[in-house]
Amino acid sequence: MSSPMPIPATALQMRSTLRSDGTLVLSLEEVPVPEPGVDEVLVRIEASPINPSDLGLLLGPADPSTIRARGPADRPVVTLDVPEKLMKSVAGRVDQSLPVGNEGAGVVVKAGSSAAARALLGRTVALIGGSMYAQYRCAPAALCLPLPEGTTPVEGASCFVNPLTALGMVETMKREGHTALAHTAAASNLGQMLVKLCRADGVPLVNIVRRPEQVALLKSLGAQHACSSSEPGFREALVEALVETGATLAFDATGGGDLASQILTCMEVAASRSSSGYNRYGSSTHKQVYVYGGLDRSPTILHRTWGMAWGVGGWLLPLFLQKIGPDAGRLRERVAREIKTTFASHYAKEVSLAEALQPDAIAAYARQSTGEKYLIRPHRGQAGTP
Repeated sequence: MSSPMPIPATALQMRSTLRSDGTLVLSLEEVPVPEPGVDEVLVRIEASPINPSDLGLLLGPADPSTIRARGPADRPVVTLDVPEKLMKSVAGRVDQSLPVGNEGAGVVVKAGSSAAARALLGRTVALIGGSMYAQYRCAPAALCLPLPEGTTPVEGASCFVNPLTALGMVETMKREGHTALAHTAAASNLGQMLVKLCRADGVPLVNIVRRPEQVALLKSLGAQHACSSSEPGFREALVEALVETGATLAFDATGGGDLASQILTCMEVAASRSSSGYNRYGSSTHKQVYVYGGLDRSPTILHRTWGMAWGVGGWLLPLFLQKIGPDAGRLRERVAREIKTTFASHYAKEVSLAEALQPDAIAAYARQSTGEKYLIRPHRGQAGTP
């Protein structure tokens, strides 16, 4: 069953290739438009965000300062250098041309013969599963999230990574017996979602940001506790927020440096305020920090100043969703209901596939700066497409 919308035989897809000589090559390749199987649909991708989690595959450990571009503007080829000492960390992908892009949204233009697939024909859907920086993507119908009537692909493009991460943080808090949480890099799109989510659900939240103006932004969204790590009184303010909320769980997007260590230390100080007497092993309150991002690529530094009841670990959305099994459907349904409110995303710039490979664009989104999120519009510039 097919749509009236014409479907080409081939279409563009963004690829990232790490060569054995240490050169990373980004390019647009002409690939066949796939034919959906029985339980699959073909989606005309209209919008796909560039998330920090996409950069690991797109740019890998390449040095953004080494960008070189050649070729025509509509089909650029970009090369970057990977430091020799980092090649071992990505040896598994050498000389492979890999499609990129974790999530996106678009319109189902062709469907397989199953009832589930046919029901999506003509619908605007969000989907996840890689290879989204492309003009067309074939996917199982079960992996598509139908968006509410009137929702555009741009509004639904970031339906999975950030919203499900925010929901996953709150769900992890509940499952592990905590009653409040803290979050770093909290002025990001994800951080703003978490502020709105926690406010709606009555979850105490401590937001940690880097600049005073980000404190003001979060306060305008209803955040009660926002601490800037660049301010002289940061530690004292963080302790007070932890005392007031009782937060003993934190999610750290930075990864490097000693921010996780500072949070654990402040949690220990906050927990000790309610303790009676001295305990050489520190407070008995378990304090946990999960590192879920890598905005800071320097080593993670831990100063052991928080007793013995603590933990530092990694947290990854796909593993969490796998762990909770069928409950993931409940989270997805909430995202669809609140995609224009709680889980609304904002973008600094919309670019075509070719524009996303311009050196200035790569330099901008590689910085992963708050408020600088890019959105790829794969059909941008074509007739009938804004």
